[in-house]
Amino acid sequence: MLEKVRLDKVLFLDIETVPQVYEFSKLDEKSRELFEAKTRFYQKDDKQFSEIYDERAGIFAEFGKIVCISVGLYNKTSTGSQIRLKSFYHDDEETLLKQFKTLLDDNYNTQNHLLCGHNAKEFDFPYICRRMLINGIKLPDILDMAGKKPWEINHLDTMELWKFGDFKAYTSLPLLCHVFNIPTPKDDISGADVARVYYEEKDLERIKVYCEKDVVALIQLFLRLRGDGLVEEGEIHYS
Repeated sequence: MLEKVRLDKVLFLDIETVPQVYEFSKLDEKSRELFEAKTRFYQKDDKQFSEIYDERAGIFAEFGKIVCISVGLYNKTSTGSQIRLKSFYHDDEETLLKQFKTLLDDNYNTQNHLLCGHNAKEFDFPYICRRMLINGIKLPDILDMAGKKPWEINHLDTMELWKFGDFKAYTSLPLLCHVFNIPTPKDDISGADVARVYYEEKDLERIKVYCEKDVVALIQLFLRLRGDGLVEEGEIHYS
């Protein structure tokens, strides 16, 4: 079925998130109380809530924020194929979300358009929706799932595609790139470093580069899942 997907109609994406405040101690009293209530099941082996906050605050939409959304477009060319990348990144989350919404409203607003990410149905798509609503932004139609039939929701997820109906385990994007022999650049940061790079180094550009590389890996993986060849490095155009 994947070979029937029109790749020029797919928007591939990845997001990077951080806690809204860097340290648990900096939360106001009510927020600390609510974070403790939300994460009480993670508290074991005498783990402190401050440790849980460091590990998990950025992945909870109620306590985190998006600092970068990178998107990738795949196109056929006269000489083969290419990937073009664009990123929305800003310290002000509302600004980048509005910019991303404009992209979706203007260019990805029909039943023929699809969004694709890795573990995106569980993380990226709902996180974006929640943060848009929290920021008072009306959801773009392609992300508004209320009242839609399952077949009307235009989302693809490479992790779900890899599961083939098996719901027992999470498989990371780096692992799948490794088993499919997809070359990935050596990075000096990982997802676990994003909050530190953002708050301590204040290097949003570095986070953007990291996010775009994940989108490239996502597209290459999708091509391999289709049985297609990879895009050559020289045909990958970063923003």
